[in-house]
Amino acid sequence: MTQTDRSIPQPNDGVMQIAAYVPGRDKAAPGVRLHKLSSNETPLGASPAAIEAYRQAADTLQIYPDGSAAALRTAIANVHGLNPDNIVCSNGSDELLGLLASTYIGPGDEGIFTEHGFLVYKIQILAAGGTPVVVPETDHRADVDTILAAVTERTKIVFLANPNNPTGTYLSDAEVRRLHAGLPPHVVLVLDAAYAEYVRRNDYASGIELVSANRNVVMTRTFSKIHGLAALRIGWLYGPAEIVDALNRVRGPFNVNAPAIAAGAAAIADRAHVDKAIAHNDTWLPKLTEAFEALGLKVTPSVGNFVLIHFPDDDPDRSAAAADAWLVQRGYVLRQVVPYGLPNALRMTIGTDEANKGVIEALTAFMKR
Repeated sequence: MTQTDRSIPQPNDGVMQIAAYVPGRDKAAPGVRLHKLSSNETPLGASPAAIEAYRQAADTLQIYPDGSAAALRTAIANVHGLNPDNIVCSNGSDELLGLLASTYIGPGDEGIFTEHGFLVYKIQILAAGGTPVVVPETDHRADVDTILAAVTERTKIVFLANPNNPTGTYLSDAEVRRLHAGLPPHVVLVLDAAYAEYVRRNDYASGIELVSANRNVVMTRTFSKIHGLAALRIGWLYGPAEIVDALNRVRGPFNVNAPAIAAGAAAIADRAHVDKAIAHNDTWLPKLTEAFEALGLKVTPSVGNFVLIHFPDDDPDRSAAAADAWLVQRGYVLRQVVPYGLPNALRMTIGTDEANKGVIEALTAFMKR
């Protein structure tokens, strides 16, 4: 069968080039306790206030949610000092990436992202009929000059995960501003700041000020990470009026459900819970990095809630695949990152104290066997 076969319905060009996204595994070996460290979920769970708001929403499940998610947008705006009219909420930030691609990319257009960037960028560019343009990174870090060199008259979007997943690296505010300054005004710069709350670097900015001052930059965020609401799928975007207006025309009319609106508004207002999550991450990020490096493993410097662990290239008995099998047998499920072009690395979410200590012990035994 070819794409021109008219005997059955044919998908749009680009769709069959998509490799479907595969989530992090959630199964360990039979008979052992599962420690899921494959999807960058918080080990602290959701805010108690968010859980209570979710439960109260059960009383009105027969009613459609507010199509504008006004309560959630207002809660976000209050925390970040934004105009709620410039916020779009969504069914996870993945939906926003798709809306941006379908709104601004068409056949013949190009979308740029870096070689170890989030897999959903390529999926959404192809789904929109566009051409993905992948640019190399330098030491697992986005390179501004390489990105700008890839821009053509067909470029419509540049996706930049900052911090990046799965590497955990980031670009400084100055570098992001230099990237933006080098882009034509019709190109949308998408700053995917899903892990922004975890970053403890003075030279980092999530992109709010850059968005506020320009008409071709948007910032996307999520409630799935530090806020612990991954099951509810809540994302949000801050952008200029023209882009927000366009996205509101094409998004689904009730794309955020009522329990998610209620829980999200409560979660983002619970600063104590967020601070607790940050403190836990600040404790374990350097501990895990130092412990793995002491075993002779390379760890890409991370500012997120995960670490990328590289295994020896010259020893198949100590490869990432071998380590993954060893860990799974002991209940520790990390993320293989072969689809990201990192065949000999594992990404580990920072988990509970028990899980983190267990992985250190398991990898120590693995490397010494």
